Amino acid sequence: MPTGGAASGELRAAVTLLFVFETTHHALWAEEVAGDAGLPAEPVPAPAAAGAGCDLALEVLVADADALEAALKKAGVAFRRFNPRS
Repeated sequence: MPTGGAASGELRAAVTLLFVFETTHHALWAEEVAGDAGLPAEPVPAPAAAGAGCDLALEVLVADADALEAALKKAGVAFRRFNPRS
């Protein structure tokens, strides 16, 4: 995923979204599920605006979000999608 500078931050925001969780257990489990599914997911701090119970979120490419959502549902991981641009 792109990193560095204000311009790349804007690009990153345009091509990624967050999955947020109520517990750290769910966040770490989701990271494991993503890895097992071959989907890149980066643990990042959950923004306060997400209103999540856990301070950890997974940042994923928008293109991978539906596949990750399906994998998390299949595994039984509780989550919410959060788009900070909405």
